[in-house]
Amino acid sequence: MMSLQNEYDVLIVGAGHGGAQTAISLRQSGFSGSIALVGDEPELPYERPPLSKEYLLGDKPFERILIRPASYWQDKRIDLLPGRTVVAVDAAERIVTFADGAQASYGDLVWAAGGAPRRLTCNGSDLAGVHCVRNRADVDRLRAEIDAGSRRVVVIGGGYIGLESAAVLRKLGCEVILIEALDRVLARVAGAGVSRFFEALHRSNGVDIRLGTALDCLEEFSGKVSGVLLADGSILPCDMVVVGIGIVPNIAPLAEAGADCSNGVEVDAFCRTSLPHIYAIGDCAAHHSRYADGARIRLESVQNANDMAGIAAKAICGISEPYDRVPWFWSNQYDVRLQTVGLSLGHDQCVVRGDPASGSFSAVYLRNGQVIAIDCINAVKDYSQGRKLVEAGAIIDPALLADASKPLKDMLG
Repeated sequence: MMSLQNEYDVLIVGAGHGGAQTAISLRQSGFSGSIALVGDEPELPYERPPLSKEYLLGDKPFERILIRPASYWQDKRIDLLPGRTVVAVDAAERIVTFADGAQASYGDLVWAAGGAPRRLTCNGSDLAGVHCVRNRADVDRLRAEIDAGSRRVVVIGGGYIGLESAAVLRKLGCEVILIEALDRVLARVAGAGVSRFFEALHRSNGVDIRLGTALDCLEEFSGKVSGVLLADGSILPCDMVVVGIGIVPNIAPLAEAGADCSNGVEVDAFCRTSLPHIYAIGDCAAHHSRYADGARIRLESVQNANDMAGIAAKAICGISEPYDRVPWFWSNQYDVRLQTVGLSLGHDQCVVRGDPASGSFSAVYLRNGQVIAIDCINAVKDYSQGRKLVEAGAIIDPALLADASKPLKDMLG
């Protein structure tokens, strides 16, 4: 760990995957100037996906999810500034202000601040026993309550975080009720068939899934959550609540500094914001993507954070390479591995390869006849081979795609 200097050639705000990879990529690209990596946690940079999986379960100690050991940052002359939050940016003077009033100047600023968990807005949302899963401290608090005997859990939200948390909580012996306001889980990221598969998977493992269910408020007893009151008037008694309803991008300092912002900080193909010498990457960066039919989107994934980090680092080093990487994601739940390549939003046809009842199949999504995404459930070959179909926007006969005996790699001419 290093003490705060007054000036850095590159100041990186955010010490998650994107921020850490930016610093690593700068050194790999031959950048020899001073680099500082600012994080609002007291930790060394660490991987986030294991938080809702192996780390919560206890299968991986914290040291095994570090992105790099402490010695790496020292050897590469990358100053780590933990426990600091940037609250203001002066783009004209190239100065950032921290929450404690300290300031630092920069040559280039990379904003990799990610997002904060979206909070419930109902009464009781700030009670003890209400948890999110975004950082190490969140998971440590959650695990401590479980170890202390809390066993009845209501999970709010049927996205990746909610489902992954539900799976681990069941393995830890908790009673789990998962409520989702929409009519299916994973509704924003997968087709109906994949949603139904995961609903059945969780129910077979003892999770009580309630779809189309809205909450009214959280009830309390002695300052701690004791139940979830639903909109229909029914009550779900519980010891804990886990909230997984998305994130809010951390962009306020850049927005106040005059950066163009929409659903995130808007960036060009080289990860540059509208402010000079300021880049943005990862969960908080809104970029145009040909994989979203040219729309400006935010992607919350390790792949996106790492790949954008490389683009920003190259741009700082004078290498202009536009960002054009195919999105990919993964999720582990029980003994099932979901791997996704591409973005299925806006598809008009879904072709299923294999039998979902077997526990191994793929869903291929088409728009106007082109392959735009593939969800692969315990189907590693389809995932690795299907990537080229998505990258090429291949037009393949749906009947051929549906024939699981024919490898996807043979379908691209």
